[in-house]
Amino acid sequence: MKSVVITGASTGIGFACSKHLLARGFRVFGSVRKQADADRLRSELGANFTPLLFDVTDEAAVKAAAEEVRAALAGEALAGLVNNAGIAVAGPVTELPIAQFRHQMEVNVIGPVIATQAFAPLLGADPAMKGERGRIVMVSSVAGRNGNPLLAPYSTSKHAIEGLSESLRRELMLFGIDVIVIAPGAVKTPIWAKADEVDLSPYQASPFFPALQRIRAFMLNLGKSGLPAETIAARVADALTLPAPKVRYEIAPDAMRQWIVRVLPKRTVDRIIAKRLGLMPATRP
Repeated sequence: MKSVVITGASTGIGFACSKHLLARGFRVFGSVRKQADADRLRSELGANFTPLLFDVTDEAAVKAAAEEVRAALAGEALAGLVNNAGIAVAGPVTELPIAQFRHQMEVNVIGPVIATQAFAPLLGADPAMKGERGRIVMVSSVAGRNGNPLLAPYSTSKHAIEGLSESLRRELMLFGIDVIVIAPGAVKTPIWAKADEVDLSPYQASPFFPALQRIRAFMLNLGKSGLPAETIAARVADALTLPAPKVRYEIAPDAMRQWIVRVLPKRTVDRIIAKRLGLMPATRP
């Protein structure tokens, strides 16, 4: 039985990946931050699912979980690490508290680095591990190649994941460990539903406030109209199992729009987005 570690397994893409891979015969180790989620997933997903209790930004906790997985593997190499855990922070760059921007980067960028360092030996960087070398799947986003106003922290983190993955893939060729990027568009996950919990009151006097309200509505709509998380899970499984996977898979419900955004001149796209969000400068007399 092949084994895989998935970060952020409690909901959304991580939960869907856990279910899908279990159905494909994998043993799944899934990270959660709360004991209640660990208990729930153990009950829902069955004996081949093992919860790992850690926050991806807690280096000591991640390393301890890696040792737990090493013991369970009993010398066999880990087949995959899915770096999925993430958050989405919104706000204007010029006004967003630095602590919030830093938290975005800690979770979405430093977290995957911590997990990769902890689990890479089990994927085969440690020559003592037996069997086929494992793979790393990095969950990025179409935002990894595009940038949306007022979602700069999230876009920045996903751009960083793209660069990290490109570099890491070439480094880990030394051990036969592949790195594959999965870049979804809008997906029906709680990460967007949580936009309703964002407190916009600190920005009420900001010139960005009307646009922030529109962005929140946009984020809430993503949580309702996006792709099913199961669609992404199926592609993650492909990345882990196909004999010759591509280095990057983009899965978006609006693929044509994504293509148009890329071929149009940047200034044209700037004006379209600004007009839609109300970010065009006021006409001066």
